Amino acid sequence: MYLTGDQRRRIDEVAEAEGVTMAEVVRRALDAYLGRGDAIAAALASTFGSLPDAAVPARDEWDRA
Repeated sequence: MYLTGDQRRRIDEVAEAEGVTMAEVVRRALDAYLGRGDAIAAALASTFGSLPDAAVPARDEWDRA
């Protein structure tokens, strides 16, 4: 994995402040990034069908000249 100098410096700062390794900082960041999909899916699932009587315009009404 290639990091910019600024990315490396910032990761090192976080690692030092939290008393963990650079690898741990990167793992946590990846977990947070990859876990976002789960939160989005849960939000969509919890609201699916919440307005079953909502009027949806016809496709030709979506297009603008």
